[in-house]
Formats: sequence, structure tokens, C-alpha cells
Amino acid sequence: MEATNISVSARVDVAFQRCILPSCGATYGIEDVRVECGRCGHLLDVAYDWDRLAPPASLAEFDAATIPGQPEAQSGVWRFHRLLPFAQRDKLVTIGEGRTLLQRADRVGQYVGLSGGELHLQYEGLNPSGSFKDNGMVAAFTHARTVGAKRAACASTGNTSASLAAFCSVTRLLSAVIFIGSGKISYGKLSQALDYGALTIQIAGDFDDAMQRVREVSQQLGIYLVNSVNPFRLEGQKTIMYRVLDALRWQSPDWIVVPGGNLGNSSAFGKAFAELKELGLIDRMPRLAVINAAGANTLYELYEKRGARWDGGKPDSALVDDYYRELDESHAKASTIASAIEINRPVNLYKCLRALEDMDGVVREVTDQQIMDAKAQVGAGGLGCEPASAASVAGAKLLRSEGIIGPEERVVCILTGHQLKDPDATVAYHTTDQEKFNQVLGRRGVKRASYANRAVAVSNNLEEIIRAIQLYS
Repeated sequence: MEATNISVSARVDVAFQRCILPSCGATYGIEDVRVECGRCGHLLDVAYDWDRLAPPASLAEFDAATIPGQPEAQSGVWRFHRLLPFAQRDKLVTIGEGRTLLQRADRVGQYVGLSGGELHLQYEGLNPSGSFKDNGMVAAFTHARTVGAKRAACASTGNTSASLAAFCSVTRLLSAVIFIGSGKISYGKLSQALDYGALTIQIAGDFDDAMQRVREVSQQLGIYLVNSVNPFRLEGQKTIMYRVLDALRWQSPDWIVVPGGNLGNSSAFGKAFAELKELGLIDRMPRLAVINAAGANTLYELYEKRGARWDGGKPDSALVDDYYRELDESHAKASTIASAIEINRPVNLYKCLRALEDMDGVVREVTDQQIMDAKAQVGAGGLGCEPASAASVAGAKLLRSEGIIGPEERVVCILTGHQLKDPDATVAYHTTDQEKFNQVLGRRGVKRASYANRAVAVSNNLEEIIRAIQLYS
């Protein structure tokens, strides 16, 4: 990694990196650029000595006005700087990320099956690059700037690359190197990385292959890695939960439902609530539901079928290794219309297991049919989202049908990315062109468009146009 010898020791004593395994407990300074523990090889957390940092006495303190022009006023991430204080204020970077919306969605709630409860959609598509990734990228980017990095790299199914490219293009502080797989990225996302000027490397393989190579290349060339294996990425993603709480007047909902791909969000959410509980800023945690696509269901297979657990910091690594060996032997590749979560080897698996334990969580899988139907319902409610986002709504509906989510409970579903991230899927679902439908969706197992809003074809004739409007409106 670049510039690992640059000292920011003024922050090391109150903010540091720590191995996630309690039995290891190795710690590293904030200035140390690494993505795994040098002692045991597991992931790292960014940790804080809260006794010396004087955190807020209540979450309501964040209601106070911020100074105009400062990062805390411009960013929905740095507004909560006191809860992720690893960087000094004069080093903070922002491009206006995190100014997102929690929308009560009664129509979608009826679809899910909530009769007296409330369904809320946390819409991260309002971020500058159109996805939740900007929340984490601004934190990793700030850390990269702090340690003096010159280049940053990522593997991506699309959203991470768009976010990294946007930060590099706007700030001109780093240059971007992006790894994508072959045929595993939507054009809506790829167009962003290309348009923003990032060096884009397309390899023969899928996301898991690209992730392996970018880690090797970053290590060899000293490039700062910004995938969610980077613990600073997850620090920024914690703030999605802070904004949810803010919108709910600092009251925890009953459920947080989130798509599960690389498991960075679920891991970050668990860390956010665990820290808030430790600090006495909330009195209860919501339950967590992580939703896999059926074609990329590693977490569901391991957690619900094979019994993988965090077990108080003593996870059964052999169980996970055996499953990955099975994937290798069968040459299994992830396959789902929800390209943003089309991942077989989630890098944050163990952190997610910890979050599931802390938040009394469950894991489910949903089909591409269920995802696209839920996506259509979300869109009809006015918040268009990419397919992966709709996995959260499809999962909430499934959990409601199972009686796991009660009809009176308050549920927050995370919509991770904007509708225009994958316009082909949306158009194919609503099209009258059966060939287009089969080409994009049919090969993924989507057999019908139950909630399609199809265009009405008429000739260029005024009377016929008026009759069509009167008939269908």
C-alpha cells in the first residue's frame, strides 16, 4: 500500500484498528494501511477509545445546526463525525454524499403485508453516484487522503466503481483503477466509471475473480484498496442507520431489511447499533434481515442451512472453508438479475455473522421473479430502484408471509441504488416485446411481469390517441 509510513499519530491513541476476533485482539494505528489482521488474517474494525473522545450525550444533539460551508453541513456522513472520529476535520472530503431520504411507503407496505405497521424505504439512490456506496467511499477516500495515497483501486459489479470514479473525478486527489468482470456489470454503472475517466480493467471472470486480482495488484503496486474489506468503508456506511434513526425521531424501528451481496452494509449496520447501544444512545436494537438473491445465496446457505454463527467471536471457519471448497469443485458461479449482489464469496462474511448475532438476525433468499415484482411495486410508489435494492422488499414480504415479521411492526427496507443503474431490467419487465423480456429476464427465471405498466401502442391518429387515453386513464 502507498504511504503507510506517513504518521497521523495524533489520532492513534483514541482511534485505531483492531482484529475482529476477540481471541486475537491485535491492534494497529490509523496510519497503518491494511485490509486484514497481520497476525491471524481476519478482518479489522475501526475502533475508538470513547472515554477519551466524549461522544454525544444523546442522539438529539445532532439536531443542532452545523456551520455552513463545513463538511458536517454538506455531508450526511460527516454530519455524524463524532460517531466516526478517525479523521481530523481539516482532512475530511465530501462531494455531498449521504443526503438521502427515508420515505414512509404505505402502498409498498400493503404489498409486503403490513396491516397496521409502517414500511419505510431508505432511498440511497439519491447519493451523488446513485448508490449507497458513496457513504463508505467518502470515509475510505478521506483515510486514503490522510495517509497520502495517490491511487485507489476496487473490484466492482458497478456501484463501487462508479462511486470511486466520481470521488476521484470531482476531488482530483487520487486516480482510480477499477476491475470488473466480463459480462457482470450493467451498462448504467459502467457508463459512470468510463465517463468519470477511471482506468477500467475488464478481466475474464466474475466479481469474485476480480476481487482476488485487485487485492493482489493493490498489494504488489501499493495502491489503496477501497472495497468493503477496507474497514474505513464500513465506518461511512454506519451513517445510513444514523439517518434512519434521525428520520424516526431517534427511535429504533423493529426491523432493518437489507440486500446481502458483499455484506458490507449489514456488517456496518450491526457495528453502528452495537456502538450506539454501548454508548447508551439507544435502549434497544432493531432486528436485522439480510436478503440474498437465490442465485447468489452463500450467506443463506451457510447461516440458515449449515448453522454458521459468530458464536461470540469463535466462528467455525472450517464450515465456511468446506462450503467454498464445494463451490470451487462444482465451478459454481453466482447468477442473478440483481447484479449488485451477484457475489459468491462475500468478503464481510464474518462481520455479518457478528451483526446477525448482535441484532437477533435472520437470512432469507428470494428469486429473481420475487425481486422484479417487488421492484415494480417500489417503482409504482415513486422511488425507482435497481433490482438488488428490491431484494429487501421481496425479503420483507417473504418474512411477513412466514410470520417472522409481525403485521404491526415498523420495518425499514434499504434501497441501495437508483433505478437508472440498471434500466435494461426495468424496460424489459414492462415491455410488450417478448424477445426483449426473454433476453434480459427470462434467462434468469423470471416468467411473468405481474405488475407491468406497458406502453399503449396506437397509430399517429388524433382520435385513436384520445380514445386510448380515455380507455386507459
